[in-house]
Amino acid sequence: MKIKESAENYLEAILVLGNANGRVRSIDVANHLGVSKPSVSVAMKHLRQNDYVIFAPDGEISLTDAGMEIAARVYERHTVITEALCRMGVSVEVAREDACRIEHHISDETLTAMEKYIENI
Repeated sequence: MKIKESAENYLEAILVLGNANGRVRSIDVANHLGVSKPSVSVAMKHLRQNDYVIFAPDGEISLTDAGMEIAARVYERHTVITEALCRMGVSVEVAREDACRIEHHISDETLTAMEKYIENI
């Protein structure tokens, strides 16, 4: 299923924050992505309507299985791209920023080639 780039960013942020902190709240997502809390509220509403996230009564955000599948795929792409760029000599900071933009548009063929490149170095 194809979803919007911004939705992928929100799902990936929830995954990363959950792994780092154990709990994820809207304010955490806003701070992580550098967006306003109202923007997060709108995004979370759409993600909840599409069954990608669920909210606990205390406001904690969790990924559904479908949300986790998308978030994990995007995060894996991000990780592979970042590592490939770093191994080519790009600074970590620039590689991470570029990976954020590339991860949504890269073909499976190119991603596979990057994975092979990393393995062969």
